[in-house]
Amino acid sequence: MTRQATQMTIGSLAKAAGVNIETVRYYQRRGLLSEPDKPLGGIRRYDRGDLSRLGFIKSAQRLGFSLEEVALLLKLDDGTGCEEARTIAEKKLTDVRGRIADMQRIEAALDHIVHTCQARQGNVSCPMIASLLMGERIVRPA
Repeated sequence: MTRQATQMTIGSLAKAAGVNIETVRYYQRRGLLSEPDKPLGGIRRYDRGDLSRLGFIKSAQRLGFSLEEVALLLKLDDGTGCEEARTIAEKKLTDVRGRIADMQRIEAALDHIVHTCQARQGNVSCPMIASLLMGERIVRPA
């Protein structure tokens, strides 16, 4: 396939990457994706490398990396920063595990409230609403 056949407009690049054009422009402004030169009177053209980079950005975001973290990972793409990339991933893993633990505490608290509400008898106010109105800590810190 010739280089010409692999070149895309910003619209076709965005479509192929599953993002909108403004997302491509935003990534360019953030320095995550380069903006190709515009030929005199022509249209900027993107290649498969740009598409691959967009795929990398989206994959990293799906794993929970922020755009700042994505920028750091992209700088390590030369193959010499594997240790630093691992450190970034370990930090993200620790953050994710912390959020999972928080969600499990929330789940337990909500489960308790739901069961309390189901067991309620008579003309008593809703335990969950009463608890929230009184400002009680429903979810206890670890």
